Formats: sequence, structure tokens, C-alpha cells
Amino acid sequence: MKAVQIVTGRAVPLDRSDVDTDQIIPSDWLKQVERTGFEKGLFSEWRDEPSFVLNDERFAAANILVAGPNFGVGSSREHAVWAIQQYGFEAVICPRFGDIFRNNSTKNGLVPVVVSPETGRQLIDAIEADPELEITIDVERRLVEAPAIGLSESFPLDDATQERFLQGLDDIGLSLRHVDDISAFEAKRPAWQ
Repeated sequence: MKAVQIVTGRAVPLDRSDVDTDQIIPSDWLKQVERTGFEKGLFSEWRDEPSFVLNDERFAAANILVAGPNFGVGSSREHAVWAIQQYGFEAVICPRFGDIFRNNSTKNGLVPVVVSPETGRQLIDAIEADPELEITIDVERRLVEAPAIGLSESFPLDDATQERFLQGLDDIGLSLRHVDDISAFEAKRPAWQ
């Protein structure tokens, strides 16, 4: 995964709460063999509605998704994170994530930013009023900012997860940090093991 220190850009205001992983990427999309092309399935059932926010040209270049509370609840499909990333989003901001979705996000390089419900509402309203609103997510400082509306709020991110983002380490990358120790251990093991 690529290292992430700062995400800066525009956002899509997904003013819906309790968005589950089946709404993010419907189960029909889980039959693919490859790990690509999931962006076409992102919110695919909602995208049939002409008024759905992803169909609004004003948000076409956004790289941050701002959602209502309880985003990514439901089943544990990692495909939901892949769909969001392949669509072009680098971070999701909301008041609360489903635990498994949040964990899948951190292991795949999608930055999950938890803000207060008041801040979440403020951001959605501000983005709807001004689609050009710039938001900055600073992983190193654990800070989300939108200077045009006077917003600067810290967000929780444990040290180990922060290091994963800053160093660009997925689970394999974390293991490879110990390749010398692993090789030394394997060299000492009896052949029959």
C-alpha cells in the first residue's frame, strides 16, 4: 500500500446514516475473480437515481467521502473498501464506522476519520453549500481541517495504525520488516518441521 501523510481535496457529501457494506458494494459484485473494477459497483443501486450525489457533476473530482453516522456497518466484505478506493476516494470522514470496515480500511490504505456528529453535520452542510470546499486530513498530526469554515479537529488514530499509513505498510509489509529474523528462524528449524 502507498504511504499516506496528508490527504487534501474536495469531498462528496453522502448525507445518509447506517450505510452498510451491501449498499456500498452489492453482493452481485463479489463474484469477480480480479481485485479490480469494483468502482463500477460503488453504491450501484443508488446510482440509478439521477439525484444521487455521485451523479452530481459538482462532486466529480472529489477524493474524500463525508458520510453520516454508522458508515460501513454490516458484513465484513473487504470489497467495500476496494470499491471506495478504486472510485478515487482516499479517505472517509464520518461520526462512526463499523468496526470491521474501519479495520479493513486501515489495512488497505483508506484513511477512516472519525469526527463528532456535530462536525460531521457541519461538513456535509458546508460541502453541499460549496462543492469546492477544500478539506485536509493530516495523518501525522491526526487533524482534519477545512479552513474556509474555520474547522480544525483532531481525530483518533492509534500509533500502530498511524505508522502503517505513514510508512505505507500493509500486513505483508509489516511482516517483511522482520525478514532477517524469519530467515534465521527458518534456517535453524529441523527439515522435518
